[in-house]
Amino acid sequence: MAETSFPAKTETISKTVQDLIISGQELPQNYIYKGSDAATLGASQPLGQIPIIDIGLLTSPSSSREELDKLRSALSFWGCFQAINHGMELAFLDQVREVTKQFFALSPEKKQKYSRESGSIEGYGNDMIISEDQTLDWTDRLYLGISPEDQRQLKLWPDDPSSFRETLHEYTAKLEVITQVLLKAMAMSLNLEENCFLDMYGEQSTLFARFNFYPPCPRPDQVIGVKPHADGSAFTILLQDKEVEGLQFQKENQWYRVPIIPEALVINVGDQAEIMCNGIFKSPVHRVVTNLEKERISLAVFCIPNSYKEIEPVNGVVNEARPRLYRTVKDYASIYFEYYQRGRRPIEAAII
Repeated sequence: MAETSFPAKTETISKTVQDLIISGQELPQNYIYKGSDAATLGASQPLGQIPIIDIGLLTSPSSSREELDKLRSALSFWGCFQAINHGMELAFLDQVREVTKQFFALSPEKKQKYSRESGSIEGYGNDMIISEDQTLDWTDRLYLGISPEDQRQLKLWPDDPSSFRETLHEYTAKLEVITQVLLKAMAMSLNLEENCFLDMYGEQSTLFARFNFYPPCPRPDQVIGVKPHADGSAFTILLQDKEVEGLQFQKENQWYRVPIIPEALVINVGDQAEIMCNGIFKSPVHRVVTNLEKERISLAVFCIPNSYKEIEPVNGVVNEARPRLYRTVKDYASIYFEYYQRGRRPIEAAII
């Protein structure tokens, strides 16, 4: 649940957080978060009642209507839900978590083999720096394009641990199935033609995986794991850490913690789905907080429409009672990153 796009041409690559810790360097000033919600860091937030949706029931003739209504309510109110019965056993999800932990536990020298190059989003590293006054996130990450399969940069796919590639390939195939089911269900929940969102999303859509590692932070009251933002995807699928919380969603100016359900995937609407449904589903603002004592991992997969497709409100969601709210956009992800680092929402430019 974080940035989904491509770096500005002026970016430079910062030290990883793990490098800072190993070197014993004092906390650099550019990690001190100064956002409007900075005073809430380190404070206890209420636990959000994030809805739970059974993916299997969305396609069951006998029970789909009730679950579709729950989906519509969840995406309209929260913009997110916890997905269960999604086709993956807990043991497999634990395997995905384990290869993530094993990669970040490698020596700095081994991880550097997969480092991101300047001007590219893919690979291992930390925040990309595009301005001197930018606040850096307290997280290291590995970005990989995982679909379409023929566009994978396999030189950046770790071969240590040895099961990393095979596990990610299997996980990708499972997520592609979920993507199809969810796009159809979102349409049916609004009583629209089943394939209207799927057709706009496009066959050559992109899945980007972001493996996240949040080391223990000496000042969780001053440093943020990921800055508040909404995603530039159609939607985002997150596998949370099994034990350590960190993800928070904002609702009516209040931050809510996302509870951990080990066998669930957290799925949230992105800006492009909000545009497709003319604002009925909300792309929620969220952030990640840091932890003084415990490290945390997660894996976010951003489901991004084909960059050549025009994204606009679909037929059936614009009428006299609900006029069109958004312009037509194209290759939305290409503008996302710069807006994110400046603390702005690119969807502002799409509002009519």
